[in-house]
Amino acid sequence: QVQLVESGGGLVQPGGSLRLSCAASGSIFSINAMGWYRQAPGKQRELVARITSGGSTNYADSVKGRFTISRDNAKNTVYLQMNSLKPEDTAVYYCNAAYTSWPNALDAWGQGTLVTISS
Repeated sequence: QVQLVESGGGLVQPGGSLRLSCAASGSIFSINAMGWYRQAPGKQRELVARITSGGSTNYADSVKGRFTISRDNAKNTVYLQMNSLKPEDTAVYYCNAAYTSWPNALDAWGQGTLVTISS
């Protein structure tokens, strides 16, 4: 199994920056991709950014050019650098790992970290 621990949320003014971190432990060799999702009040959880084990990335249109997902393999950690933050970025952000526990494809989720963009 894979366990995820997130950190880095908080309150930031519009236009500010935050960096979220997600540390993975457990069966990390089985991870195929990691990503960040977010869920705002009254809305469905949505994909923000994703990075595969091969390094390919994809982003939600709403964050392209502002957010960057990256990873440090030595630390088993994925980061989400968020710049030019907007009030509509306010949400609980969840780290996700898609991994294989043969023959099953599974998902692991972090506990969530709150990001609030407000003046």
